[in-house]
Amino acid sequence: MPTLVIIRGNSGSGKSTVAAEVRRRYGRGCALIEQDYLRRVVLREHGSNSTPIVAPGFITTMTRTALAAGYHVVLEGILHTGQYETLLRELIAGHPGPSAVFWMEVSFDESLRRHTGRPDLAHIDAATLRSWYTPSDLLGVEGEQVIAEESSLEDTVTAILHDSGLATSAALTPCPRVCRACAGKHQHAPASDSVETVSGKRS
Repeated sequence: MPTLVIIRGNSGSGKSTVAAEVRRRYGRGCALIEQDYLRRVVLREHGSNSTPIVAPGFITTMTRTALAAGYHVVLEGILHTGQYETLLRELIAGHPGPSAVFWMEVSFDESLRRHTGRPDLAHIDAATLRSWYTPSDLLGVEGEQVIAEESSLEDTVTAILHDSGLATSAALTPCPRVCRACAGKHQHAPASDSVETVSGKRS
C-alpha cells in the first residue's frame, strides 16, 4: 500500500522546502501536494474562517486520488486545524496504508526572521504573519511527531524518510516501475553532499 506523509507548520517553518526535498530524494512514484499552490494558484481562493472555502475538500480529494492510483503522497501546508482537522483525520483514518504526520515547530520570531530573508514574501508584514501564526497546532493523531526549529534540513528530511517508511518503500506506480524511460535508472535521487538547513543556511 502507498504511504501518506503529512508535513504541517506555520508560514516560515520550512515545511515546503522539507517536503520538496523528501519527494526529490524518493524519486518518481511519490506525489507532492502543496496546499499553497492548490489554494492560491489553482483555485485562487483566499483562506477564510468567515466564508465557505473549497480548498480543504479539494486538497484531500486530490490526495485520496493519488493514493488510490498507487502514489506515495507528501502533503504539505499550514493546514490549520480550524479548517482542516476533520478532513485530515478522515483522510488518515480512511487510508488503509501507512500514514505519518509531522509538525514543524518554529517560534514566531524565527518565522519572522525567515520571512525577512525572502524577497518573494516582502509584501507580508509582521502583523499579517502574526495573524496567521498558531503555535503547536497539532492534529493530535497517533504517532504525530514534532520537529524542532533547530533541526537542519538534512536531519529533518532523513528523519521523515526513515520514520514514515518512505526510505524503504518501493515505487508502486507504472512510472518508474515499468516505464521505459526509467529503465536502468536509480529510483531514488542521490542526496547532495551539501544541503541547506531549514532556515536557508548551508550545513
